[in-house]
Amino acid sequence: MADKSPFVVSADWLQERLGQPGLSILDASWYLPAQNRDAKAEYEATHIPGAIFFDHEEMSDPDSSLPHTLLNPEAFAAAISSMGITNDDTIVVYDGPGMTTSPRVWWMLRTYGAKNVSILDGGFDNWKNAGRPVTDEVTKIAPSAFVPNFEASKVASFTKMRDIVESKSRQIADARSAGRFKGVDPEPRAGLRSGHMPGARSVPASSLADNGYLKDISGLRKVFDDAGVDLSSPVVTSCGSGITAAVITLALESVGHKDNVLYDGSWSEWGASKDTPVVAGEA
Repeated sequence: MADKSPFVVSADWLQERLGQPGLSILDASWYLPAQNRDAKAEYEATHIPGAIFFDHEEMSDPDSSLPHTLLNPEAFAAAISSMGITNDDTIVVYDGPGMTTSPRVWWMLRTYGAKNVSILDGGFDNWKNAGRPVTDEVTKIAPSAFVPNFEASKVASFTKMRDIVESKSRQIADARSAGRFKGVDPEPRAGLRSGHMPGARSVPASSLADNGYLKDISGLRKVFDDAGVDLSSPVVTSCGSGITAAVITLALESVGHKDNVLYDGSWSEWGASKDTPVVAGEA
């Protein structure tokens, strides 16, 4: 469909290609404790044939005090190589509900040099509910060579984020829920202040998809327009720990917006700092 994102594939598309050489499938499911879902256990019980589990915790910098911080390029490449994936593979990423944690892995792979990465529209829950093929068989992996080509300019550091807030050089799009953005709902992680960065716009990740399916191009544009995000100007995306910020990044790239970066530390870093400016209430 012409009005769909070029970065998503349908369940029909993927099912027709299962088992083809050069196709790599990643289960990138991850859940907050409150969701009471164990992503690894669910994967081991049932997954799309040929899928490999992408563990967000193991694929995060072990030396960082923050959750889900990017690995250095060499460590990421070694881990992806051990999954049997190369830069030239056709890679399809999915998560359980759809459009929650899979965009993070889509963004990571692209940022580290993968050339052809897509997301399964609708996620695995819809795949299962439609009676499509699943298995509990362990996926056989042939080690490969993923060569990192890290695009550092797509990542905003804490120092860079401070400069963005102070200089207003980029619009800030926050993927957390409206309640967390306004500071009326508590943060799921202890020790974080409530509210948002000065000048930020609320673009909840949940507003960009319906039942796990990414909205069409016109629908995505309307979400940004309603949130006051100017698609002709630079944007930085943020969230709680850098995961759902990538849902906004996916939406931006889908509508042709290229000048975007992701704040990897996100609110886990900004909200924990004692001297960063925080606003409560509407933007």
